[in-house]
Amino acid sequence: MSLNLPLDILPVIIEHVTPRDLKNVCLVNSVFHGIAVQLLYDRISIYSWHKNGKAKAIMLFTSLSMCPHVAKHVHRLEIRAFPRVISMDTEAEQARVVAKGIRNCINLSAFVWTRDGTLRNEILLALRHCSCLRALEINGHNQEYYDPNILLQFDCIRKISLIMPSAAVVQSLDPWLMRTGKTLRSLTLICKATSIITDHTLEALAPNLCHLEDLHITGCPKVTNRGIFSVISQNVKGILSLGIEGLSSKFDMAVFRRDCYQSRALSHLRSITLTIHQQILVEDWMKQVADLLSPEIPLEAFNIYSTGAFFESPITSQFWENIVAAHQDRLVRVSVHRMLISLRSIGEICRRCRKLEQLFIVIEPGLLSQLGDHLSQAHVLRTMHINYPLIDASQSQAEPPVMSPTEALKLVEQCSSTISQFGCNTRVWKVEREIVIDEKGIPIGVRRQLARYDSPDIPEAFLVVRT
Repeated sequence: MSLNLPLDILPVIIEHVTPRDLKNVCLVNSVFHGIAVQLLYDRISIYSWHKNGKAKAIMLFTSLSMCPHVAKHVHRLEIRAFPRVISMDTEAEQARVVAKGIRNCINLSAFVWTRDGTLRNEILLALRHCSCLRALEINGHNQEYYDPNILLQFDCIRKISLIMPSAAVVQSLDPWLMRTGKTLRSLTLICKATSIITDHTLEALAPNLCHLEDLHITGCPKVTNRGIFSVISQNVKGILSLGIEGLSSKFDMAVFRRDCYQSRALSHLRSITLTIHQQILVEDWMKQVADLLSPEIPLEAFNIYSTGAFFESPITSQFWENIVAAHQDRLVRVSVHRMLISLRSIGEICRRCRKLEQLFIVIEPGLLSQLGDHLSQAHVLRTMHINYPLIDASQSQAEPPVMSPTEALKLVEQCSSTISQFGCNTRVWKVEREIVIDEKGIPIGVRRQLARYDSPDIPEAFLVVRT
């Protein structure tokens, strides 16, 4: 096959091919194969909702163990579904195959393994052979499964994420972070109402987190403003992304604002994620947050959600006015969950935030007919997701209402030409374009249409951790 184009631009073209079509590109010829095969195996993800995901995970590692020429192309390996062993013999053989497959991934830079009770010593030890590994996301429940002291051997990691860490894993953090302190840039601790992680825990870790850029603490009701400030106040360059979700109801936002202002600890902050407790005075808390996020902070992404019942939009109107006024020239992302937001506030966000690319909101279904006019004012909007509020407890147990494709397309057609993803509740669509041609074969326009979401990434709207 003759290529009538420079070979150096071929990778740029092929990287836009969908993952499901890359395998066909590999079959064109040796040139196409050499480029496409790298993209085809660059990232491998298995999620719990994939059909026969656990069986596929076993087949995957069997292939990786037998085909090092394929495994060398894997840079990100994401395993969120894996079978529990049913016998000692099965466990030994399974661990051997997985370990060999991982060792063959010589260029692996990011590893994710989240299924509780399936991470083993053999898997972690095999990862030590991956000299390029820089990101590690694992289930932190180690009891009877793996030795947390093995984690101390990963001393060049830039990103650590621990899900539901046990006491032993939390205790290993201090010596582990002493070894990663110079390289670690991101730390995420995701729990579910645990009392293991406290202010004292964070204060002990803080001296080894001075180079951190991203800090996300979720579901730790014993952590207050004191623990969070102890970490960010010792940061050398200034924290860039902060997530403080589902922490103690005693978290004093007023004191946190004062301490951050005096120390300028958030002077480089670009992204923040917050949750509102039901026990607090909402109006006071929102005023304190608005004061915390002063115009001097270079905020680009603002994410907020309630830990309990929905808040009504009148309560939040002034809050959104303050946030938009302070950051309208920089905001790229606004994400709101479990909080109703008024059409007026949505309009202010779309009209005044000229760089807005991602918008996630909660509104009543009856207001959809008026929403399009506001969305049309967001001139560079790329991702839009709508959630309907739950009316009562009985509805929360039923299937949530979903917007029909026809309704969704009607709103998409009112959005900017930059729109590429649209969703409502549990549905997400990819927005595609089709060239409209007249009877003479002349292009006369572009028609938008909705297609199945096929990205390997979980849609952003589903990444919010609701505690």
